[in-house]
Amino acid sequence: MTKPSYLHSDNPRVTPADHPFRHCQPVQIRFTDIDMLGHLNNNVYLIFMDLAKINYFAAVRGAQTTALELNMVVAHVDCDFLSPSFMGDKLEVWTRTVSIGDRSIRLEQRIVDRPTGVTKCIGRTVMAGYDPETAKGAPISERWKKDLETFEQHPLRK
Repeated sequence: MTKPSYLHSDNPRVTPADHPFRHCQPVQIRFTDIDMLGHLNNNVYLIFMDLAKINYFAAVRGAQTTALELNMVVAHVDCDFLSPSFMGDKLEVWTRTVSIGDRSIRLEQRIVDRPTGVTKCIGRTVMAGYDPETAKGAPISERWKKDLETFEQHPLRK
């Protein structure tokens, strides 16, 4: 597990975290990730956050987790882009569960430039419980609720 971080920022648009982020995923910018203006393309931020989510859930469970074991799907994503990223930036994605409801969980992710600490973007994802056998919504399992609260080290249930 990564050393927890509250991810302090000098940017007034970055609200302080009420609990630390306990998972960090370094990511690498590739040449094809850069747009015509020389910036990291906005779609790539979401790809980086998806990669970090997969590894976050594996860390929560302590093992590789398949999509079928997850029993959750992305129901909503939003992202605030705060500062551009460029080729050569050393980025990492910090992930935490903010809350757990009966049928969904809320995640917050921040992409941060490792050397400078500048927050590049903040993403929020709602993941809804899903039953692959019926292809319908389902409650979040008690096991996931317990594992997430254990990993985050504080109560998350609404």
